Amino acid sequence: MSGQLLTVDEASESIRRGEVLVVAGDARLLDRLPTGNWIGGSAPYLVTDQEAGRDRVHVTHLPGELAGVAVQVYDATTVHDVYADLSGKGFGIVIIPASSPTHLEFALHAPQYPGFAVRPLVGWISGAPLDAPQGPRPTVYCGTTGEVIEDGAVVMQVTLPPGRVADVGVVNIFEQGQGEAITFPCDGFDVGTAFVDGRETNFAEFVASKGLDTRLPLVADYYGVMVNVSFQAVDRAGRVVRFYSPVFAGLTYRHARPVGNYSQAFVSHLPASHPPGPAFACTCILNHFYADADTGPARGIPALLTFGEVAYQLLNQTTVYLTISDATRSS
Repeated sequence: MSGQLLTVDEASESIRRGEVLVVAGDARLLDRLPTGNWIGGSAPYLVTDQEAGRDRVHVTHLPGELAGVAVQVYDATTVHDVYADLSGKGFGIVIIPASSPTHLEFALHAPQYPGFAVRPLVGWISGAPLDAPQGPRPTVYCGTTGEVIEDGAVVMQVTLPPGRVADVGVVNIFEQGQGEAITFPCDGFDVGTAFVDGRETNFAEFVASKGLDTRLPLVADYYGVMVNVSFQAVDRAGRVVRFYSPVFAGLTYRHARPVGNYSQAFVSHLPASHPPGPAFACTCILNHFYADADTGPARGIPALLTFGEVAYQLLNQTTVYLTISDATRSS
């Protein structure tokens, strides 16, 4: 099942045995893996003890019960087909490089894609070290061909056998606070103008003057689901706020309610009956940075640290997991 740290040799042996893998880690390590049934993405932060992850990759072993596996590569002009191409009896795992045109396209328009959310889609945004802005670009890997991609989406399309079903879960510790209602005139990752309780203002000035805790995201009600938009930077001189996922015009956002102890809040929001051993799991790197301890493995969810999570659409500051179970048990 998911969540093992393996050496390159160990991961390579699994690939040569024909196992189906999703791999994350330093790009220099991923470059050494052989071709086979795997996809991957650069992920510089794997565990609390970074020394333990320097020569290892994070490997998710998908179960051997799968009825079929295919890998498809998309770009910004074709990623709109990601849902239509998924089997009706399975799920998809997608990886997209951070800040690439495909990332921006998916983030802004996934809810409008044909077949959106009809079939399970999970995944993550690959990244590069935050302390090396001029370093290597985020990449994704199509293991079946050996292709390394800086702009595109790689998707593992999985077909399940009869009687098995995939379910997507999201752990989100945030809810809307009682502060001002915030709307934006257009969609985007970078915001200048906002309307705060209906009054037009520069959003960077508003955030600074109010002293908002930018560890807490903006939260909007996306048709019954609370979705976070995490702060990346507040550039008061440039009069712009940058986010890790886009805001959307027409939705009302509020600054998140304070959570107290971040780690305890995360654990308290996990389902009491969470099934052990998800087939796939990932958690936002901000959960790691802002918590007192690594929140990913809490209660047996062995999650890799990401620059954005996908549960049908792009999410921030959540944990996303996928389970495979008997259809009768799921219903």
